Amino acid sequence: MHFSAAGHAPSQTLACELREYPEWHRGRTRYAVWTLPVECPQMLARVQRAQQHLGDWLHQGYRRQAHITLFVCGFPAEQVRFEDDFPLERLAAQQQAVRELGVAPFELHIGGLDSFASAPFLTVSDPAGGLDALRTALAAHSPEIRQSDYHAHLTVGLYARSVPRDCVHRQLVAFAEGDPLPLTVRELHYSSYAAAELFGPLCTERRLALPR
Repeated sequence: MHFSAAGHAPSQTLACELREYPEWHRGRTRYAVWTLPVECPQMLARVQRAQQHLGDWLHQGYRRQAHITLFVCGFPAEQVRFEDDFPLERLAAQQQAVRELGVAPFELHIGGLDSFASAPFLTVSDPAGGLDALRTALAAHSPEIRQSDYHAHLTVGLYARSVPRDCVHRQLVAFAEGDPLPLTVRELHYSSYAAAELFGPLCTERRLALPR
């Protein structure tokens, strides 16, 4: 659920607790996702302005590079022990599926500010349907680790405190930067981050260019 959803908005934001979450990672060190990099200075500036707009509602020190999550893989593993493990043969199959799909570079539109209960984000629209095509190819070779329906977005940060719905809605509406910015998707990144580091940076493990 997100705050712009009429009749279904969360009652308040959820403060993210600063800890390592060992019950989640169970001693495993890295967590992997397919991402779309966001490196355009104009978009990075909009993310920064959104962070400043929300101020102390957010945790400081968020170091994860701007990106759009395409597909959540899980914990890379040589063999499956837990249901959220991701064996490398699945990665190889996913890469081959994307190559065979042959999706050409396509354009996304980055819009204004919205929010899930746990995290604010910039909206993402996909007029060409490229995200759905890529996600279908990836999902054919691995179940996605997901607790809710996929909703493409560009994360701004994580909440440090609980804020009532009405206050959140007013603040989101006051961010007057909704004009779409074009983002051309030219490559996918298979990325990972340290599971015990909540705001840690992404490490790009593989790059997969879309055919031109």
